[in-house]
Amino acid sequence: MGWREMELKSVGLSEPLGLYVHVPFCASTCDFCAFYQTTPSAEGIESYLQGVERELVLVERPRAVSSVFFGGGTPGLLSPKNLGRLGEIVQSWVGDTPEEWTVEMAPASVTDARLRALKEIGVTRISMGAQSFQPELLDALGRQHSLEQVMRAYDRIQAVGFQSVNIDLMFALPGQDEAAWMADLSAAVALKPDHLSTYCLTFEEDTKLWVKLSEGKVKLDPENEARLYERTWERLAEAGFAQYEVANFARPGHKCFHNYNTWQMHEWVGVGPSAASQFGGVRSANPSDLEKWQAEVARGERASVDRVHLTPSLLAEDAVIFGLRLNEGVNLGQLAKRWPEAPWAVVERVADDLVNDGLAERAGAQLRLTVPGRLLADAVGASVMEAMGAVSR
Repeated sequence: MGWREMELKSVGLSEPLGLYVHVPFCASTCDFCAFYQTTPSAEGIESYLQGVERELVLVERPRAVSSVFFGGGTPGLLSPKNLGRLGEIVQSWVGDTPEEWTVEMAPASVTDARLRALKEIGVTRISMGAQSFQPELLDALGRQHSLEQVMRAYDRIQAVGFQSVNIDLMFALPGQDEAAWMADLSAAVALKPDHLSTYCLTFEEDTKLWVKLSEGKVKLDPENEARLYERTWERLAEAGFAQYEVANFARPGHKCFHNYNTWQMHEWVGVGPSAASQFGGVRSANPSDLEKWQAEVARGERASVDRVHLTPSLLAEDAVIFGLRLNEGVNLGQLAKRWPEAPWAVVERVADDLVNDGLAERAGAQLRLTVPGRLLADAVGASVMEAMGAVSR
């Protein structure tokens, strides 16, 4: 099944089902990272693998799995043998190999042996977190890789021959001007990846960058961020990448279906410490602690944190918020058929306001943000949440 067939399936009776596997191990913590992670050890990795196997036994798979995503942490810190073992555990639950299987890799962890192990278990897509091609900016982020490692890792990934390769980049970094960002974009384009994700640096609480922000060592510059967003969109369009979400760009046939699934509020199962799930009418997460998670699954329990029972209004609200981040926007008529109980009169009023303010455009039931609207996508999402939440909660 190709991308177009998946896209059609996503609006049919048989909804996509994703599997997210959180691999929590990292050799060090990047200054911007707020994801749960822990230092790897032989004992910790062994207990982690056993925990994933136990947790998947607790989940009854209701239908075919459309996509698998290994995130972290740094999945590539696992040895080739353990990557193969994790893949076998996942395969035993998934059954048929999914059309899309993504693994995140840090440049310093990319080896020929690891890549071969991933290829053998059915991985189709590698997402490499380069972040920047400039050593001084990598240092500013606390990234533990060099430019040489980035280039060598990319060559190795290409040589193995995965169906799709993504490169992650970050902009609005401390000390980065527009010329430096454009140089990073040009360097990424020159590698000819299939997909690019370009993220504006955010300051998450409990990170080293958050501390620097609170101490005044770095500053926010919204005007510069907006300018870099627009320059990014222009440059990547010129290079033949189609923007399909605020931060994501793909060559034809290379959109990330797993992420597309989540943005459209379909179901996914998350396993591993801190992994979130949206499954069986509940949105929830595992404990962000390796030992607590292991103890939970050993008791035959899972996804005990932040449990929210999903109502039609909540799903519709999130589908509008995340759907408006997509360049195609949202079809309000289709969403109303999925969740007729949601307050669609309120959504229509919000849509009218967005159009009147020049932040969105409307063609029948299809509502999509304009360029000014995409620059304010977070604020637009907050307005949708406020309006719909006031009625449904």
